[in-house]
Amino acid sequence: MSAVLLHGPPARAEVLRSGGVTVLGAVDSVERALGLAPDVLVVDLAGPGALAAVGAASDGGLAVLAVSDSGEHVEVLAAVRAGAIGFVVDTGRPWDVLDAVTRMAAGEPAYGPGLAAVVLEARGLPAAADVHLTARESDVLRLVVEGLTARQIATRLGLSPRTVENHVQHLLGKLPVTNRAALVRYAIEHGLA
Repeated sequence: MSAVLLHGPPARAEVLRSGGVTVLGAVDSVERALGLAPDVLVVDLAGPGALAAVGAASDGGLAVLAVSDSGEHVEVLAAVRAGAIGFVVDTGRPWDVLDAVTRMAAGEPAYGPGLAAVVLEARGLPAAADVHLTARESDVLRLVVEGLTARQIATRLGLSPRTVENHVQHLLGKLPVTNRAALVRYAIEHGLA
């Protein structure tokens, strides 16, 4: 798995490297990040034009992890609306960012403790009219958005991991998305979870 840092402190790169992430570089523009084609772009929201960078990187097909030292609800929601599929508050525990990068490289969303709930509560939008999910698909989707793995969802719902993956595949077929990260973003934006 690989990552590129945008506006991040140099120490963050060392933490990621020590956790087995290939850090392709620290860049000052989304264009340079796109050229490196990382699995995850880590954007420090304290940097200049950070939200615009999140949007441009997301539009360019990169999985974007937003990192901030605040975690204010307004900031979290702004980053998600801009296209971030992960958000971590930098509390001085470097493994939080490492864990998020690892999860996102595997195609999963990654929100720090309590942040998935903030996003879901704030995005209480009516579901898209043409999407009809079964009760079980809705349960699975809600847990995918919370960042649980198939095994964790299976344990929580009393299903096999294979059954959970089948539900995820059905969701991918019903919704205009191609992977778990896009599924999470779509679910949040359309109030499906």
